[in-house]
Amino acid sequence: MSAIDIHQDRILILDFGSQYTQLIARRIREIGVYCEIWAWDHAPEDIPCFAPKAIVLSGGPESTTEAGSPRAPEQVWSLGVPVLGICYGMQTMAAQLGGRVVPGAEREFGHADVLPVGDCALFDGIAGDNEDPALPVWMSHGDRVEELPPGFRVVGATQTVPIVAMCDPARQLYGLQFHPEVTHTRDGEAILRRFVTRIAGCRTLWTAEHIVDDAVARVRDQVGDDQVLLGLSGGVDSSVVAALLHRAIADRLTCIFVDTGLLRWQEGDQVMAIFADHRHLNVIRVDARERFFGALAGVDDPEAKRKIIGRLFIEVFEEEAKRLGTVRWLAQGTIYPDVIESAGSKTGKAHVIKSHHNVGGLPERMQMGLVEPLRELFKDEVRRIGVALGLPHEMVYRHPFPGPGLAVRVLGEITPAAVDVLQRADHIYIEELRAAGLYDKVSQAFAVYLPVRSVGVVGDARAYEPVVALRAVETIDFMTARAAELPWSFLDHVARRIVNEVRGISRVVYDISGKPPATIEWE
Repeated sequence: MSAIDIHQDRILILDFGSQYTQLIARRIREIGVYCEIWAWDHAPEDIPCFAPKAIVLSGGPESTTEAGSPRAPEQVWSLGVPVLGICYGMQTMAAQLGGRVVPGAEREFGHADVLPVGDCALFDGIAGDNEDPALPVWMSHGDRVEELPPGFRVVGATQTVPIVAMCDPARQLYGLQFHPEVTHTRDGEAILRRFVTRIAGCRTLWTAEHIVDDAVARVRDQVGDDQVLLGLSGGVDSSVVAALLHRAIADRLTCIFVDTGLLRWQEGDQVMAIFADHRHLNVIRVDARERFFGALAGVDDPEAKRKIIGRLFIEVFEEEAKRLGTVRWLAQGTIYPDVIESAGSKTGKAHVIKSHHNVGGLPERMQMGLVEPLRELFKDEVRRIGVALGLPHEMVYRHPFPGPGLAVRVLGEITPAAVDVLQRADHIYIEELRAAGLYDKVSQAFAVYLPVRSVGVVGDARAYEPVVALRAVETIDFMTARAAELPWSFLDHVARRIVNEVRGISRVVYDISGKPPATIEWE
């Protein structure tokens, strides 16, 4: 193990179903403190065993005024550690400890100004100034605390709600009706920092360098002198796993890179150049393009595409793995949101919007142990340790790319010709975004090949050719998103380049749909 136990000072977040719960965790980790998210109905006897230095109760969509609504387990109050309730978390804190919560006369969503009342460790030194003492915050609630529990005092109010922040310093219990985790709340990070470092006394050990050292030590301890196999896709997660494992076990790592033909422009060569040529990893490149295009011929249903690609990927991967002989360990790029979604109390209740391409079936079928060095990390943390491991910034911070690749960005039937057109158009779009300094200002951008033809004029001749759509969105968590307002002159320039340089395209459109109702990807 690493010399520093980076998990020793840790926070437990109990999730009551808020859309912001993962954001709470990310903010706390950005401060430098490890935390985990558990469902509110997780086995309560596990809480003392986890030994958190503090507990955060998240918001949620339920109402504490309704019978049977979620409640924090008794261990939260009996453990004797600081507790911070946010939105619903504050309301259940008040209701469970002897206060009273009532339905609000008006639901309050969006901006509000909180006026601090009296002294509170959460607001010390950050709540406004003498001329404007109000603290701009983000609200999202219907119910409100009407009466405080015994021992509590009001430490924040708005013009319409008299209790929006409360505390019991003796028991180190704090409640906020607003959301400090969102960027709309000014000084929200400072409020969370005061809670986890000053009130809970946590050290800021959760840094990229410490995470890398800890992960390397854990991998070495887990696999010993054995060989490890990794399916390298070229995506952020698998690339960071490859770099991390290579640091831990060097040439005992073998990567299999399955070239499906559905990658971005020249991406296969780029992956080999970065990992095999420059970093000297053992990478086996499997050219399976004809196999994938053959299996996808005539298929236009997006779910069918995903299933075919997932099945073929596993088949090719298994075939190559068998050629290597006995390998005891399989590495995967599982990250923390995957763990949360599979372990939460809501698992299985959400509608299937689209299936996800993964190699999750491989360990059981191949009888190999599983190595998942990123399973405690959020995507932004994965990116930071990728940089710490020396991977190129443009690789680590590039936009998300779907597991099935361009198969779900070529609408309709997949053909080599359609993929080639899309690769070239997408490459021009991304190249121009980078040149204009816009790439890092949007969360995700890509081109889509549409299965419709449009009349155009190329030179002096009539053209009747396919259409390319451009997409760019801005989002924090990818649960919701808005179309990026790219400059008209930029879009005009990109469209001209695509039409002039990519044979077979005569029209370019820009997608302005938000999520919801649309998804970010078209399929």
